[in-house]
Amino acid sequence: MKRSPLARLWPGATAVVLFIGFAFPVYWMFTTAFKPTSDVISEDPVWFPTTATLEHFQKAVDADHFWTLVGNSLTVTLSAVVLALVIALFASFALARMRFKGRRGFLVVFMIAQMAPWEVLVIAIYMLVRDGDMLNSLLPLTVFYMVMVLPFTILTLRSYVAAIPKELEESAMVDGCTRTQAFLRVIFPLLAPGLMATSLFGFITAWNEFPLVLILNKDPGAQTLPLWLSSFQTAFGDDWGATMAAASLFAVPILLLFLFLQRKAVGGLTSGAVKG
Repeated sequence: MKRSPLARLWPGATAVVLFIGFAFPVYWMFTTAFKPTSDVISEDPVWFPTTATLEHFQKAVDADHFWTLVGNSLTVTLSAVVLALVIALFASFALARMRFKGRRGFLVVFMIAQMAPWEVLVIAIYMLVRDGDMLNSLLPLTVFYMVMVLPFTILTLRSYVAAIPKELEESAMVDGCTRTQAFLRVIFPLLAPGLMATSLFGFITAWNEFPLVLILNKDPGAQTLPLWLSSFQTAFGDDWGATMAAASLFAVPILLLFLFLQRKAVGGLTSGAVKG
C-alpha cells in the first residue's frame, strides 16, 4: 500500500530531531573545550569558533592526580570487563548447551540481578570492604564492577551461543575435538559480535560508575575519573573551558571505543535479542 508523503516524512524528521538533541551537547562540550576564554564567557554564544586553543586541556591534564586516576580507571574498567567476559563465556555456553537441574532458576536470578539497582547495596558493600580492610583499594572496585556487568554479559552471550547451530560443534567433536576444543575452535570465533556488544556495555558501565568509588575510595590517589570530574567546581572554579576539556578527555575513550565497535556491537545486540 502506497504511503502518504507525511507518513514517509515524519520518521526521518523525528530521527533528525533526536540526533540534534543527543549530538548538540557533545558538540558544545568539545567546541567549548577548544574555545578561548573570551568566547567561553561571552554573553553572545559563539556557535562556530574561528580560533582554537589547547590551554584548557593543559589545565585539565595538569590537575592533581589526573594521570594517576586515568590509570586507575583504565585498570579497573579493563580488568572488570575481561573477567566478566571470561566467566560469561563459559557460563553462557553451559546455559545454552547443557541441560541440568536448576538451569531456569539460574536464568531468573541473572534477570533479577540485571534489573536490581546496585545503589541500594552500597552500604552492604562498604561494610564488606571495610571489614576486609580493603578501603582505598582498586581490587574491590574491579570485583564489584565485574559483578555489575556479569548478568547482562551472560544473558546476551547465552542467546548468541544458542543461535549457533549445534551441528557445527558436533561435527568438530566427531572429527576428534573435545567439547572444550570444539568451543574454543568453532563456537568462540563466531561470538565476536556478541563479545563486542557486551564488552562495550561493560566498559561504559564500569567507566561511568560513580556511587561505589565515592563510598569506598576516599584517598584522592585511589579514585577514578568520574569522581574527579564531579569535583570540577573545586578544581577549576568557574573555568568552564577547563571543565569542558576535562569532560571531553573523560568522554573520548568511550567515543573511540563505540566508533570502533559500533557495527559489530549493534549486530551482537540484535542477534542476542531475537535468537535463542
